[in-house]
Amino acid sequence: MTQASLPVLFLSDLVVLPGMVVPIPLDEAAQAAVDAARASSDSELLLAPRLEDRYASYGVVASVERVGRMMGGGAGAVLRAGRRARIGSGVTGPGAALWVEVEPVEETVSDRARELAEDYKRLVVAVLQRREAWQIIDTVHRMTDPSAIADAAGYAPYLADEQKRELLETPDVEQRLETVIAWTRDHLAEAEISDKISQDVSEGLEKSQREFLLRQQLAAIRKELGEGEPEGADDYRARVEAAEVPDDVRAAMLKEVDKLERSSEQNPEAAWIRTWLDTVLELPWSVTTDDVNDVAGAREVLDADHHGLDEVKERIVEYLAVRARRAERGLQVIGGRGSGAVILLAGPPGVGKTSLGESVARAMGRRFVRVALGGVRDEAEIRGHRRTYVGALPGRIARAIKEAGSMNPVVLLDEVDKIGADYRGDPAAALLEVLDPAQNHTFRDHYLELDLDLSDVLFIATANVVEQIPSALLDRMELVTLDGYTEDDKVAIARDFLLPRQLERAALTTDEVTVSDAALRELAANYTREAGVRQMERLLAKALRKAATKLAVGEVDRIDVDEPDLKDLLGRPRFTPESAERTSVPGVATGLAVTGLGGDVLFIEASAHDGKAGLTLTGQLGDVMKESAQIALSFVQAHAEELGVDPAFFDRSIHVHFPAGAVPKDGPSAGVTMVTALTSLATGRPVRSEVGMTGEVTLNGRVLPIGGVKQKLLAAQRAGLTEVFLPLRNEPDLDDVPAEVREALTVHIVGDVLDVVRGALTPASSAQSSTVAA
Repeated sequence: MTQASLPVLFLSDLVVLPGMVVPIPLDEAAQAAVDAARASSDSELLLAPRLEDRYASYGVVASVERVGRMMGGGAGAVLRAGRRARIGSGVTGPGAALWVEVEPVEETVSDRARELAEDYKRLVVAVLQRREAWQIIDTVHRMTDPSAIADAAGYAPYLADEQKRELLETPDVEQRLETVIAWTRDHLAEAEISDKISQDVSEGLEKSQREFLLRQQLAAIRKELGEGEPEGADDYRARVEAAEVPDDVRAAMLKEVDKLERSSEQNPEAAWIRTWLDTVLELPWSVTTDDVNDVAGAREVLDADHHGLDEVKERIVEYLAVRARRAERGLQVIGGRGSGAVILLAGPPGVGKTSLGESVARAMGRRFVRVALGGVRDEAEIRGHRRTYVGALPGRIARAIKEAGSMNPVVLLDEVDKIGADYRGDPAAALLEVLDPAQNHTFRDHYLELDLDLSDVLFIATANVVEQIPSALLDRMELVTLDGYTEDDKVAIARDFLLPRQLERAALTTDEVTVSDAALRELAANYTREAGVRQMERLLAKALRKAATKLAVGEVDRIDVDEPDLKDLLGRPRFTPESAERTSVPGVATGLAVTGLGGDVLFIEASAHDGKAGLTLTGQLGDVMKESAQIALSFVQAHAEELGVDPAFFDRSIHVHFPAGAVPKDGPSAGVTMVTALTSLATGRPVRSEVGMTGEVTLNGRVLPIGGVKQKLLAAQRAGLTEVFLPLRNEPDLDDVPAEVREALTVHIVGDVLDVVRGALTPASSAQSSTVAA
């Protein structure tokens, strides 16, 4: 056979076999191919299927019968497919069409092919008789060419495009006939089963039940396929009776099964009952895990997972020790009822609250489930939706028990301080019953409407800011604070936990990259200023990525990161001591505060200028801080002689500013700082740069206690301060402060604000005394 060059048209949604006459819409590519064909002497082009993973190897040579408009108004052409052809390489040709070399396929018809053709004709006639297509049957009877008979399968609607492509790429006539015979027999078998299903269903139908037709057909199809019947009331009754559930739960489920038996399939309540029964049956009513009573082993697990946090670890170990003793003496081992086992881990981000919950579960041998409560505003998220609502679901607590697969997991209630409240209820109030050890053994979810025993669940809650938790909810929990880490702690955590984890994530080994303790200390001191270690881990990851890049491009074979190398990997340090610069002028004092991110230093600035006497406050302050500023000014004015302040100072307009005005500030701990800043401004004596202070002040000058002492002292150490003034009644809180922080700071315990002013201001000089509030 000779090769020829023809324009080619690839069809995406149509497979054309020899003998077929097909209309096609003329897009740009089709128009180019048709135009190229009509310009030739025989008006022929090649039709081939468009394949995604390869080029088609076969196509059909088709002639253009007619060009005109299709029913939709668009341009179209009618093509008649002729012989099958093998597609060769691409060639150049006239016009915008694609051209390829084609080689017609030579077909040999054997006696066996004729026998197979007759068999296939009989099968096709059987299919057409089912559709009562008598005219087409006459056409089939007149066909004699075995190849044309096989290719007539291109019109078969029950064959997929993939099957038709297989026929196109099968040049052997016998093989093609054997393939279509097998496919047609399968189709006839499926049609017979469908007819049998329809007959079986129609015989069981009554005139008043014809609306059940589709459901009955579905049941019959499942029966024929051997998939079994859908679950019915009898099946649910057997499952409920075999389930290991409390007696009151079984009674409630059997009552719902009775309703299911009495309801019809059209009743939407039947679907709701099935969903409720499935949910209740999936709860682990009788499944509990055995606790690990090895107290020493539990402490080892906690120590292996976390550095420091001794108070938290001791509290968990105490809880396990009590459980172990009760188990040894044959007493009932209870989890929450009356035991006060709801622990609240409060502290800034990045100190390990969430991961500590996982370690507790591992130490106890219990399953762990995390319930994220941040941003939850719907009470139904806790208690569940009423079953009458569309799409009703159990609450997050019930779903956590189901997810854990046991009735005594460790459930971490993450971010309880970020629960909201709106018109849909108060989720925090819904948590009261969950976390109250005296009530949660009969917790009732609105969806389940069954008593769920949560007394053996160990709840661990986490929060950043305790003040944002409602007092009633806070009363149900035992507060354990995680105030942050010292610089030494951060170095140890980075060396033992963060660095190995980031090396693994960067696919590096200690033979390729090492980080010295000096570099880790520099990271903790000057590249981050946080209570936790989250930002420190990010910087470690960044440094290791850059190291991996250098290793990948072949610059070096090994990288040892030391303190001088950090600038090349991470840039310059982001934090430098600024207290000396900020307090170099009179009127600026360094206070200590607690934010949602941990402890921080706060520079309070005061200035005075000619104008109407009065006090101006800026910095987005809350009512408590505004009152503290008024009290501070009144105290300085009342004790002007003792403080060495010229009374003329109060005739000027006084402005007190708290920097970072975009951040809301409130709380009773800045009174002494404002008294010190105003006195510094009025006397012209700057505040010593190494001094920080915290405490509220009364009109009589008494220094009142404040909270967050440990976090504030950690912040003072991070900021480079060496002296701190604390209220007298906060002296017991120093026991919670790490020894290395107490050694690094000189803490002055004061009860009178005058003592703060005397110790914080620089000594008076002859030059300063001559410029009082000038």
